[in-house]
Amino acid sequence: MKPIYVINGPNLNRLGKREPEIYGTTTLDEIEAMCREAAGAWPIRFHQSNAEHEIVDWIHGAIDDGAGILINPAGLSFRSIPVLDALKMFPGPIVELHISNIHRREAIYHHSLVSTVATAVIAGLGPRGYPTAVKSLIELIGQ
Repeated sequence: MKPIYVINGPNLNRLGKREPEIYGTTTLDEIEAMCREAAGAWPIRFHQSNAEHEIVDWIHGAIDDGAGILINPAGLSFRSIPVLDALKMFPGPIVELHISNIHRREAIYHHSLVSTVATAVIAGLGPRGYPTAVKSLIELIGQ
């Protein structure tokens, strides 16, 4: 069984401390546990980086041996052509996730480049969006 890649972008390592009024108090370690529980026996590769090139490298890894990608590109959603181009090469389902509802925020957050290649987008469910996305990916992979 090929793994699901869960890829998190810049500043998400600060979850639990960063703007809790927007992102809540759940940490990235807690989100990883939620993802693993939601996946059951399905393997998960969980990553976070503040460096765009590492995120691109992990997407390349998923192209070579992943079943699906769950990506919260954070600020790279709105500016990163390299992340977009890497995701275009992935043959399986991609779920883009945002903890906050990006459409209720400042205008700079309203247009995600990643959304143009994502199979589905989840925004505004908070940390519980992650297990929802993992379960949805497993269903999409099975179709």
